[in-house]
Amino acid sequence: MKNWNYNTITVIGLGYVGLPTAVIFAKAGLKVIGVDVNPQTVQSINSGRPPINEPGLQKLLKEALNTKLLTATTDYKYAIKNADAIIICVPTPIGENNVPILKYLDLALENVSQFLTRKKLVIIESTIPPGCTHNHIVPLIEQKTGLKAGTDFWLAYCPERITPGKSLKEFIENDRIIGGYTHESGKIAEQLFKKVVKGKIYVTDIKTAEVAKIAENTFRDINIAFANELALICEKIGVDVMKVIQLANTHPRVNIHLPGTGVGGPCIPKDPYLLIYPAEKLGFKSKIIRTARMINDTMPNHVVNLILNGLNSVGKSIVNSKITILGTAYKGGVDDSRLSPAKEIINKLKALNANLVVFDPYCSETFGARSEKSIEEAVLNSDCIVLVTDHPEFRNLDLVRLRKLMKDNPIIVDGRRIIDPNEAKRHGFQYLGVGYGN
Repeated sequence: MKNWNYNTITVIGLGYVGLPTAVIFAKAGLKVIGVDVNPQTVQSINSGRPPINEPGLQKLLKEALNTKLLTATTDYKYAIKNADAIIICVPTPIGENNVPILKYLDLALENVSQFLTRKKLVIIESTIPPGCTHNHIVPLIEQKTGLKAGTDFWLAYCPERITPGKSLKEFIENDRIIGGYTHESGKIAEQLFKKVVKGKIYVTDIKTAEVAKIAENTFRDINIAFANELALICEKIGVDVMKVIQLANTHPRVNIHLPGTGVGGPCIPKDPYLLIYPAEKLGFKSKIIRTARMINDTMPNHVVNLILNGLNSVGKSIVNSKITILGTAYKGGVDDSRLSPAKEIINKLKALNANLVVFDPYCSETFGARSEKSIEEAVLNSDCIVLVTDHPEFRNLDLVRLRKLMKDNPIIVDGRRIIDPNEAKRHGFQYLGVGYGN
């Protein structure tokens, strides 16, 4: 197969996946046209202000704009007609009854199809259910264009493997999977991604790639569910789950994840449902995957029960007790609150008439609770601190200082197990943690 020359790449969807994709290809020397349906997003990007907070992103964006290798637009006609390759990076969430929502993907495909011509490469980077390319994407494009996938244009699936906070580094360094609609489509897409990816690239058929992508996050969800159930067992029998996991993981073939307040973010809570959706339509009944999702979804409620137990142990009622929530982002070190366990914890505490205040040094989302600008203000006259997010700033709290600011008989509920229980107790706190059975 001859080498394929790329001059211009169009990236559709300039969010958490699309914008890093665009700036990295621009840094590699390709001309990139970014497309988004939101004019404010386009204006912000063209002004050098990325709409998402990602380390190093603003610097790369400004470099790409200064070299005129990147521009953002809402004009699909211009973006598709001038592109050699089109990369689609739109969200694919789940909706009611955990059914995949493909309307954003469909909108992108319909706009691409209006202006798609022969010999272009179309790559789907969005996470999709197994069989989506064959059963949904190809029929839509072929019907709209009259072109044949794999003959008139090339089509491949190259799912993202990045996490917020490390997107740029992981895009370049992580291994990638490419699924080709045809063998030639896969190899041409591989040529493109070799321009920016330092890790290995594995080329396979498109349906296998679809399953492999969501199998990765489903495995992580199941592992976390095991850790969470193990934590609940340890609480009942009086053992510290963190010591158990530390010792169990010394076995060379064991790698238990950590328990916590629940599972959030744009991928892990969603991808298991994408995996089982097409199989369940054909009569398959999931046991392990759905059970894991149920376990992880119950953890916010368990954290609330720990709060209630802690208050009860010192003779306090939840009504009007001041509860300080530390962290609303779904994980430490990022400002991303998508599907954060904090939302359900806060909503349940509000329904119990607690006096809530939140503090997050990264994330502005409060889920309807009052927020404070400093941790000192947040814990002043508080009855209970709840660690929901494992931000680096929360790992070394000044417990002596916080204890002086709080009311008598203060409580720490450690949903992320980042506080030393013995240190908390030594400084006068009642300590409760997920999986802490001592």
